[in-house]
Amino acid sequence: MIFDMYRFSAILFFSMILGTTALSAQDRLSGKTFATRSEVLARNGMAATSHPLATQVALDILKKGGTAVDAAIAANAFLGFADPAMNGIGGDLFAIVWNAEEEKLYGLNGSGRSPRGLTPEYFTSWDIKSIPPSGPLPVTVPGCVDAWFELHSKFGKLPVKQLLQPAIDYAREGIPVAPEVADMMAYLERNLLPSYASGGDISFEDFPEFCKVYRKGGGFPVKGDIYANPDLAKTLEMIAEEGRAAFYEGDIAAAIAEYMRNNGGFLTEEDFAGHRSEWVEPVSTNYRGYDVWELPPNGQGISVLQMLNILEGYNLSEYGFGSVEHLHYFAEAKKLAYADRAKYYGDPAVGEVPVETLISKAYAARRRKLIKDEMTGSYGPGLEDGNHTIYLTVADREGNMVSLIQSNSWLFGSLVAPPGLGFALQNRGAGFTLEAGHVNVYAPAKRPFHTIIPAFITRNGEPYASFGLTGGGMQPQGHAQIVMNLIDFGMNLQEAGDAPRLRHEYIDGAEVIRAESGFDYEVVRELMKRGHTVAFGFERFGGYQAIMVKNGVYYGASESRKDGQAGGY
Repeated sequence: MIFDMYRFSAILFFSMILGTTALSAQDRLSGKTFATRSEVLARNGMAATSHPLATQVALDILKKGGTAVDAAIAANAFLGFADPAMNGIGGDLFAIVWNAEEEKLYGLNGSGRSPRGLTPEYFTSWDIKSIPPSGPLPVTVPGCVDAWFELHSKFGKLPVKQLLQPAIDYAREGIPVAPEVADMMAYLERNLLPSYASGGDISFEDFPEFCKVYRKGGGFPVKGDIYANPDLAKTLEMIAEEGRAAFYEGDIAAAIAEYMRNNGGFLTEEDFAGHRSEWVEPVSTNYRGYDVWELPPNGQGISVLQMLNILEGYNLSEYGFGSVEHLHYFAEAKKLAYADRAKYYGDPAVGEVPVETLISKAYAARRRKLIKDEMTGSYGPGLEDGNHTIYLTVADREGNMVSLIQSNSWLFGSLVAPPGLGFALQNRGAGFTLEAGHVNVYAPAKRPFHTIIPAFITRNGEPYASFGLTGGGMQPQGHAQIVMNLIDFGMNLQEAGDAPRLRHEYIDGAEVIRAESGFDYEVVRELMKRGHTVAFGFERFGGYQAIMVKNGVYYGASESRKDGQAGGY
């Protein structure tokens, strides 16, 4: 039934629009482009974020002598206030930093761990089959603030107090709610029950402290409403004055722990005091002469490298953007990589993750042999056995660049907002499985599987592009499509983000390629002939920002699917 429904919707939709043909070299020469706006060019600094005011905050910090990391922290702090459904100090953070002086990439894993006092036996005793996405059980230690201070201690210059002051001022005075921010709040209003309910109905009445912060007057603010958060301003002031310790060893940690104790949660002061971010080595693969960098698990970044290794075996530039070969091979490569993702990705501190094997060219060649000219059903993992987010990137005068992603996991995370603090806690613990023996099975003091991934591209040992794309399971798919657009199809930085995307997913157990408008109908029909189910979609294709450097000039891009912009000076 679902196949017929989606085939019909695709036929109806694509017959009503004029799709583009495959983007070939001739199309490039004739000036055909997907870009909605021009790239932004500047020499001294560049910021690309998902909110115009965040970009301005970052540029102000750069102009005052701050580093790329300083500006990224300031922008992230502001976004935690201005776009609270997507991110905030109740969530985690990952970053890749290019240090120009050393000509070296650094990776930071700022993800928190599960409570030490919550054991697998608790879930068994209550006959809980999967960790619910709302309430106290999925809450893990928030890693964002510690990650700020780790980044700042290594790459910062201006005082942290100066970096947090714009967010403090805006949170106290208020700002008009931006369109996409309002849309996400409205989405949660419509979809709270189907999105978050697990084992029973829930309502906003179950989360009175959350409503005091975000639903004053009985509903979320709408576009243009003035939104302020004085409690968050006070919390950020404490962090600005007292440093990291205010959050992990002081009054903030104590307030969260007390609230959790009184409301069925398990996070304690000891969990907060024991938290530390981890500096990690980014991992890469070479894709047609460009080194594409991601962070290793517990995130999903290496699935991007797996997809690219498989796709490197096809002459995509000859096929052209939007060709049936481009879309078919991409969908099949995604399925292969995600089969491994489901089986092998987890916290490497607790279980072995075979990263080197999974991202090797030899392994990709073996997996590629499984791909046929027709759609193949679900693939299994290839080895023998043994969500809602913001992204931003900043570059400074000295050539330093940072690729930073931060998230609550789901919209507003767990919906748990300890009183008086002005933010909600993430629900990243819902990323664990309760399947015994799985690498990502729940355990105390363990980091869950993570979806948020920053990316970076170098060429011949020099920075080429810092980029990222939000959207949970869409992120690796989006990363791979951005790389193909830049390298295989010769798009510029803005066009690479604005071009229509695919999202391969499973709906009620059926495999579906969901496509944005812009793909040729004849190509869609050919995909159907090959066995694919194709549906159209208008949301959940991610949000992209990027900075490229060429000949000493920064190029900035921020796509039209988000409120944001790129800006430089």
